[in-house]
Amino acid sequence: MTVPVSLRGVQIYQGLLTPEVQANLVEDLRACARQAPFFTPVTASGKAMSVRLTSAGRMGWVSDRRGYRYERRHPSGAVWPAIPETVLGLWRDLVSRDRDPDCCLINYYGEGTRMGLHQDRDEADFHWPVLSISLGDEGLFRVGNTTRGGKTDSVWLRSGDVLLMGGEARLVYHGVDRIRFGSSRLLPQGGRINLTCRVVT
Repeated sequence: MTVPVSLRGVQIYQGLLTPEVQANLVEDLRACARQAPFFTPVTASGKAMSVRLTSAGRMGWVSDRRGYRYERRHPSGAVWPAIPETVLGLWRDLVSRDRDPDCCLINYYGEGTRMGLHQDRDEADFHWPVLSISLGDEGLFRVGNTTRGGKTDSVWLRSGDVLLMGGEARLVYHGVDRIRFGSSRLLPQGGRINLTCRVVT
């Protein structure tokens, strides 16, 4: 397996997924989106986020005027689809064979989309790491500290990269400053898909 590089404790497995695995995974995600379509979340103040998202697994992450949280059903009322086996295989290889993730959040970044610095804090047990998979266009990933402010470092994540945020890095502030739209041919219309797997309960 690829030896990971570390960025402020975040372990990045560069190019871990082959092009064939990436293409097959995109097809699996298309099936997920047919069952639970992508939607645009809004913040508690009513501001629309720039990403579109959906989820797979027992629970899905949502955001609306009621705040950030996990729900057992898509906003339409549909049951979330199962997490693709490729994603579960990565989790079992890199995280645990004893406990599967409850949620695989599926974010789509279109042209001009970004994600501000934030922590993943909506889960009950921070002992479990977050597993993240990048597909499609390159994204400039920025990592800060466990508190707001201070120095940050950045790296371009490319299609097929997989990262782990665990241990002391589990609660670092992180975000995506921009994507290099059209840098990958994986998605016919361009853009970036980011999957993040979490143990919720």
